[in-house]
Amino acid sequence: MLELDWSHLPFGYVKTDYNVRCYYRNGKWGEIETSSSEFISIHMAASSLHYGQEAFEGMKAFRGKDGKNRIFRWEENAMRMESSANGVMMAVVPREIFLESIVKAVKMNERFIPPFGTGASLYIRPLLIGTGARVGVKPADEYLFMVFVTPVGPYFKEGFKPVSLLIARDHDRAAPKGTGRFKVGGNYAASLAAGEEAHAKGYASALFLDAREKKYIDEAGPANFFAIKGNKYITPKSESILASITNKSLMDIAKDMGMEVEVRPVEVNELDSFDEVGACGTAAVISPVCKIDDPLTGHTYSYCKDGQAGPVSTKLYKRLQGIQYGEEDDVFNWNYIIE
Repeated sequence: MLELDWSHLPFGYVKTDYNVRCYYRNGKWGEIETSSSEFISIHMAASSLHYGQEAFEGMKAFRGKDGKNRIFRWEENAMRMESSANGVMMAVVPREIFLESIVKAVKMNERFIPPFGTGASLYIRPLLIGTGARVGVKPADEYLFMVFVTPVGPYFKEGFKPVSLLIARDHDRAAPKGTGRFKVGGNYAASLAAGEEAHAKGYASALFLDAREKKYIDEAGPANFFAIKGNKYITPKSESILASITNKSLMDIAKDMGMEVEVRPVEVNELDSFDEVGACGTAAVISPVCKIDDPLTGHTYSYCKDGQAGPVSTKLYKRLQGIQYGEEDDVFNWNYIIE
């Protein structure tokens, strides 16, 4: 009998029963395999270890109010992994292999899908790595695609509660024309120092600015930035931002709610003009932001009244979660129901 405190799960790793693997060798993808091992055997000269040929995705499966299990927007994740693979010169995972692998991983670990009403979900991690041995700097000729799953709670321990951010003035996450728009591990490694400094000072995350001018908002480490101003949903446009599938979904919901959506460069000096601010992503869903501190000016931008999330962020969050858990009509056809 599986015994987990579903309502108090951290966003961390829990061992599940199986993972799924598929190898690319001799110019083609092989058969999908199943493993109960948490480990992989890899050559010490693998290109992923030396030259960063690695990409991953973050997805979720939800147990709905009707008892059905849903995977949210898998095609968007498949397309983003294709983009990442092309960005760092890896073999592209065919969509049929991607879909079959994630569905298989979820079905074989169904007992780990949290019950409806607990606020938890099953996190799905597709991973693509270069396994071919390389000493010179060049793409590998062999790759491993694998999928593992783990039950998780909210990314930020506060859940849907307002958090604080610290502007990372002394760090850059990614440069224009670089790999910032791809979901590759190097971007996250580049964000660690700023993130740990922010955590040490009591902030939930660092807020990164553009690397060229330090004038525009990029993203909040593991999540995209958005703001509410009147009837507008505003989110940054930048060549170094990883486009969040959650953010894309929120934009569609905002339009459906009659809001105007603006995707444009967002200057730091606009922060005083926003009614609400939030960070969004697969892991975080929406984390409302209560305050943002700027270490350069010493200024604090505040957004919360009585420590509560704003009304528009709350409405967006409830609508998105309602669709994911099957409580609301899936008018956008986002969910893949596992039969």
